[in-house]
Amino acid sequence: MTRPPEDRFWSKVIKGPRAGDCWLWAGAVSDDGYGRYTLNSGGRTQAVRPHRYAFHLVYGIGMDAFGDLMHRCDVPICVRATTGEDTHLHPGSNRENMADRLAKGRDSNGSMFRWRGLSRGLFAQRSRTLRDEVRAYGWERAERIRALLQGADPDAPTLF
Repeated sequence: MTRPPEDRFWSKVIKGPRAGDCWLWAGAVSDDGYGRYTLNSGGRTQAVRPHRYAFHLVYGIGMDAFGDLMHRCDVPICVRATTGEDTHLHPGSNRENMADRLAKGRDSNGSMFRWRGLSRGLFAQRSRTLRDEVRAYGWERAERIRALLQGADPDAPTLF
């Protein structure tokens, strides 16, 4: 007997222990750094973005019934969709998403090193490294996860 798709989905999400922490996707990550989830129904297979599927599950809105989703946390594998103020996902237009990106310094010429401004390959590698950390240890090594969320290398030597 196969599990319902929503049960299978939530089994691949690892929620942070603190209020406001990201809920990280521990499944497949595409070459663009965003997650990937496969739905199988009616003999048809469809790949969807996990953050979009989470939003669909929480709000009960059809997958094609909402436009772009914006990550408040700017973490591509975060799927924290809630109906409260603590949600990390909210709908927005492409224009709003680009304005948000510019305001946060995540445009391609941004001075902040957090996630954006990286090549597609490095962007995907960051997501996979974060995913692999939570797959292996959950949130047990929270300092490492927080460093990875900030775009830092937790294995880099410190000056002092």
